[in-house]
Order: sequence, then structure tokens, then C-alpha cells
Amino acid sequence: MSPDNRAPISTGAVVGDDGLLRCPWAATNPINRDYHDTEWGMPVRGEQALLERITLEAFQSGLSWLTILRKRPAFREAFCDFDPDKVSAFEADDIDRLMDDAAIVRNHAKIVAAIGNAQATVDLREHGGLDALIWSYRIDDPPAPRTPADVPTTSAESKELARDLKRRGFAFVGPTTAHALMEAIGLVDTHLADCHRRGCRDL
Repeated sequence: MSPDNRAPISTGAVVGDDGLLRCPWAATNPINRDYHDTEWGMPVRGEQALLERITLEAFQSGLSWLTILRKRPAFREAFCDFDPDKVSAFEADDIDRLMDDAAIVRNHAKIVAAIGNAQATVDLREHGGLDALIWSYRIDDPPAPRTPADVPTTSAESKELARDLKRRGFAFVGPTTAHALMEAIGLVDTHLADCHRRGCRDL
């Protein structure tokens, strides 16, 4: 999952009311701050957890990440905690149910993609599994960014990961979404150089 804001900002990390330096997108709202401090950039393993991240990144497209974080408990309930076997078995009635659920993002194409991505996750078990595929794209960190303007929105690795996922039947996994996924689950560290969470994926 990715931060709300990639607009160029001339300064680096921002000092919070607790005295800690954070990436600017996490400096004010307590929901963003908690996500930044406890989860974003930490290694995430296992197909169920990774399917959740892929699904939420897809639903986030065009929306604020804060919106997705607020709706995350409802997404988990609606999508059976992102159990791939359960979600891949969803049928037309389930799509109708989800389209009627105001607690999540009601986007038909994204709902259909989430079900298809669950099926693709199940199919990948015969080929090493989702965890092995995604983590094969872990990269050494580039120089630490000093401002949000220094943080890329894509990379060569995210472009290749997106292509690989699409070849295997995944949808809503373009290079920008793949890069945000890589940042969120610890495949690359893009915390700013002076952020107190820089290096968290190696803790």
C-alpha cells in the first residue's frame, strides 16, 4: 500500500508532535501515521497477506490511500480476509453483494479483478506460489531519497513485476501499482533518508 501524496515537496521528513521525523504523507493524519510507523515498508510474506495488498492497491487507484485504510476492515470482511480459495469461488451473487456494500469501494471492474486475482493466486501454487514470485523482485535499495520529489513512482523492477503478474492472469497491476506494492511490502525502501523508519525492512 502506498502513500496518498507524491507531489513534489522541497523539504525532507517532517517532525511530528512526538518529535519523530516521518515522511510528509504520514506527518499529520493519525491513521496514515500509524500505518507508516507499524506497517508500510515492513516485509509481508504469505499468499493471503500478499493478495490483500494487491487487492487494496488495485482499489486505491484514483482514490486517496487514507480512504482505503479507513475501509480496510470492511474489505477484509467482504473478501473473507482475502482467503484465495474463498474469494476465487465468488460468483455473480457475490459480485452483486459487493456492489451493494457501501462500506467498500463499489467498482465493478475492480471487484471482478479481485476475484480473478484470487484465482490467479490459486493457480500459481503449481508454479512456486505468489510469495515466491513477488519476492523474487526484491531489490537492493537505491540511494535514500531526501524529498518526496526524489521518490520514483515506477522502476525497471516494478515494470517487470507488472508484466509477470499480468502474464499469470492478474489484473489492475500496472507498473505504478506494482511499485507501490513493492514499497508497501518491503521489496524496496523508499522512506526518506531522515525518516525514523528508514531501514525498517531490515529490522
